[in-house]
Order: sequence, then structure tokens, then C-alpha cells
Amino acid sequence: MGRIDQIGIIVEDLDAGVQSWMTRLGIGPWTLFRNVTMRGQYRGADTLVTCDVAMGYQGETQVELMQITNDAPSPYRDASGALLTGMHHIAWVVDDLDAAVAGAQADGMTLAFMASSPGTRVAYLESEGQPGMMYEFIESPATRELMDSGIAATRTWDGTNPVTVIDMKAS
Repeated sequence: MGRIDQIGIIVEDLDAGVQSWMTRLGIGPWTLFRNVTMRGQYRGADTLVTCDVAMGYQGETQVELMQITNDAPSPYRDASGALLTGMHHIAWVVDDLDAAVAGAQADGMTLAFMASSPGTRVAYLESEGQPGMMYEFIESPATRELMDSGIAATRTWDGTNPVTVIDMKAS
């Protein structure tokens, strides 16, 4: 699978999460996406997940904070519907999502969630030997460009302009 591109963390309050990562760990700047929607299938059933997402960088690894804004069944909630806060997944950006999923399934992983939003497709897989951890594949040329830009911005960030907000509902 190669180098891990992203570490995903579920938070209850995205703004507080970003502030904490900036002040405690010095990570920034952040790009915050409001009103993200992901339409897909979770464990074989159709679902629509809405969330706000913030992305910052530690070295060449993206730190993704996610605040789930609806209660639809998803990999971000347990069977009772409770939010699964904390460390959630590790992810890789791939050129071919279907091939990455097929390879992971051949290695014994189980597909839990596959979804898309404009310009992006994602898949979450589980491994019986690693309960509580998801593995995500992301297929999106724009995500790779965003990561490269974010990594470059992190290297020269002086603490100013710590958060850029993009409203996906307006785009």
C-alpha cells in the first residue's frame, strides 16, 4: 500500500478540534470544508453521509478531522448509532479505487463503505485482525493536488491565516 497519506480522526466539534491541533501540536494551516456530502453504500445499504472536514499536515501526512453532521448509518457510527470519536482510519490516495479495493479484498479485508462526492470516490475496508480500525482508499486527482499544496504550505506556515473555509454547498 505504500506510505500512509492520511490519518482520519472523528471529532464532535470540528472548530474546537482544529484549534486544539493548532495550539497543542502546532499543526497548520488548515483547510476546512463545510457541508460535504457522500452518497454511497454502507454494509450493502444506500446511505447519505453529511460532514464537515478539516485537513492539516504533519510532515507529508494529512491529518483529517471529521465532524459528522447527520445520523445516517455509516462507518462513523457504531451499530447503535453512537458516534465513533477518536482515531478512525488510515488512508492512501490511489489512482484506481476498484483495483485497490480488489487487492485489499484478496488480502482478506472486507468492504464496509463505498461512496462518492463530486470528483472523489472513497472506500473503507476492515480487517478482522484489526477491529476498530478502518482502511480508506481515496481516488481523486484533486485530493493529491490538495495534499501537495497543503504539504508545501505547512513548510512555510508562520501562524498567520490558520484556517481557510470552503463551503461545498456554495460550490
